[in-house]
Amino acid sequence: MEFAMSCIVTLTLNPAMDVSTAVARLEPTRKLRCGPPRYEPGGGGINVARVIRALGGESVAVYPAGGPFGEMLQHALEALGLPQVRVPIAGDTRESFTVDEGETGLQYRFVLPGPTLTPTERRNCLETIAALVPAPSHLVVSGSFPSGVALDFHDEILDLARRLGARLVLDYSGEALRHAVARGGIYLLKPSLSELSSLAGRRLDDEAGQEEEARRLVERGAVEIVVLSLGAGGALLASREGIERFSAFDVPLRSAVGAGDSVVGATVLALSRGWSLHDAVRYGMAAAAATLMRPGTGLCRAEDVERLYREG
Repeated sequence: MEFAMSCIVTLTLNPAMDVSTAVARLEPTRKLRCGPPRYEPGGGGINVARVIRALGGESVAVYPAGGPFGEMLQHALEALGLPQVRVPIAGDTRESFTVDEGETGLQYRFVLPGPTLTPTERRNCLETIAALVPAPSHLVVSGSFPSGVALDFHDEILDLARRLGARLVLDYSGEALRHAVARGGIYLLKPSLSELSSLAGRRLDDEAGQEEEARRLVERGAVEIVVLSLGAGGALLASREGIERFSAFDVPLRSAVGAGDSVVGATVLALSRGWSLHDAVRYGMAAAAATLMRPGTGLCRAEDVERLYREG
C-alpha cells in the first residue's frame, strides 16, 4: 500500500471509539442527564497520529477494528483526513467513556476491555506495516495489548522495525513494558513515573532516583532516549547526551485525556524533522499542555502548541 509521505507509522493494537460528556454531579442510582456527547477516535497510536496531523505532519495509522464501533472509528478518521489502514477483525472494537463533573471539575474515565485478536489478525497488522511504501522511518507502538496478545508479540514488532530500518518508539505499560525493555532496541521510550517505578522495582519519589533509573536504561543500551512524563512536575529527558529536566507549562486543566500521546506525537514529529532533542521534547511538552486545555477527548490545536512553544 503506497502513501505519498509516511515517514511515521503508528500501530494501535487496542483502539477505541472515545465518547465524552458532562454532568453536573455524579450520583449513584439516579438517572443523570448528560450534556451533548463528543465522539473521537482513540487509542494510543491513533492519538499520536492525530497529534502529528494537527501539527502539519504526515503519518499513517494502522489499527485492527471490527463491529459497529470499528466502523465508527474508521469513518471518524476519514473525516479527519488522517491517512490510515484498518485491519479487519472478527471482534468488536471497544468504546471508552469519559465524564466531566461540572460541580467539582473532576474527570472520570471508564476504559472498557478490547476484543481478542487472533494470531492471523495480529500477523495481518504487521504485514500491513511491512507492505507500506515508503517504509517508515519511525514506528510508534502505543497503547495497551488487547486480550489474546502474548508478550512475545512485541518481539515480532521489534524484528519488523529492525527489518524496515525504522526507529521504534514505545509507550507501553505493565508487563509489556518490562518485556520490551528487557529485549532492548528501543529508540524512544515515554514512561510515566509509576511505570518507571515499576521497572525499577521501587518508588522513585526523589529526582535523584528518577534520574538514576532513566540513565540506567540508556547506559545498558535498552533505550536511546527516555522521556519521563511527570505530570505537573514536567518531564525528564535522558539520553547519551545526559539528563535534562523540563518544567510543565502553566495552563488551565480541562482534560488529561491524550496528554501523554501528545508528548509522543509532537516529539517524534520534531525529531523526524531533524530538531535537537531539547527542542523536540519542549515541543512535546507544549503539545501536552495544549491538550490539557481541551475538553473531553479533544487533542491539541496547532495554534496553541506553537504559542506555548514560543512563549515557554
